[in-house]
Amino acid sequence: MADLDDLREGSEYGIGIEQKTRGYHLKGCSNLDWGVKDRLSRIFNPKTGKSVMLAFDHGFIMGPTSGVERVDLSIVPLMKYADCLMCARGILRSVVPPSLNKPICLRADAGTTILTKLNDNRIIDIEDAIRMNVSAVAVMTAIGDSDMEAVSIKNLYRMADAGMKYGIPVMGVTAVGKDMARDARYFSLAARVCAENGANIVKTYYTEGFEKVTACCPVPIVIAGGKKLPELEALELAYKAIQAGAAGVDMGRNVFQSENPAAMIRAVSAVVHQNMKPKDAFDLFQTLCRPSNRGRKPKQA
Repeated sequence: MADLDDLREGSEYGIGIEQKTRGYHLKGCSNLDWGVKDRLSRIFNPKTGKSVMLAFDHGFIMGPTSGVERVDLSIVPLMKYADCLMCARGILRSVVPPSLNKPICLRADAGTTILTKLNDNRIIDIEDAIRMNVSAVAVMTAIGDSDMEAVSIKNLYRMADAGMKYGIPVMGVTAVGKDMARDARYFSLAARVCAENGANIVKTYYTEGFEKVTACCPVPIVIAGGKKLPELEALELAYKAIQAGAAGVDMGRNVFQSENPAAMIRAVSAVVHQNMKPKDAFDLFQTLCRPSNRGRKPKQA
């Protein structure tokens, strides 16, 4: 058992030295089975190694929150601009068009809502994910929650076993409780625990010193968008995360609660895939907001 009195903070992160990959475009994934890599290649563009995921799974704990009251009206028109869709199985079956042919990252655990104590989740049967032909499954981990940490890690561990059995990647999602520090040390610990327990992708939050988080996590990291920010700030968040080593973003409220969600997701995509600077991406956003430009494809950087 680790001695907490002698738990020294890491210092040798090798910042600026990329983790070597052999024959595959995502770090830490070279030795995975063909089926897992095939599904990951649907999520992460092989040309850029990055992904813009559109998250609209909020309803599974929050109900019809702002922007996802009618997923068919607010979210479906945005799906064509995303690389991957993150949602719960009820919305997937009832609203997401099967003809869209977009990779799905399925929210694969549930149990409590915002009305009660969060994080007391259980995982779905992997066979249901197989029936829905999803490209990945997402499981929340409550690192630092004394009541739910062990349960949530067990959920991730079990889903990682099932994912390897059937060739489905698993994304470990790091939950942040009200008493948890939102800093690089916490997120480094949480991301590494997810990876060590079998996650093929980790979703966590951006913070100062994020290069340490990505450096010590041996698998791709995507950042959560978090609470709604002004558009320029959200684009800056995405840019800083990518520059610090993130492999993509999984944004929800910063897209569907934007004044122009379609323009926003296209601007985010330009940051992630074209390395566009935040100011230029914001100019693109404003240009796409003009009625005469809606529906046009942005110019390549």
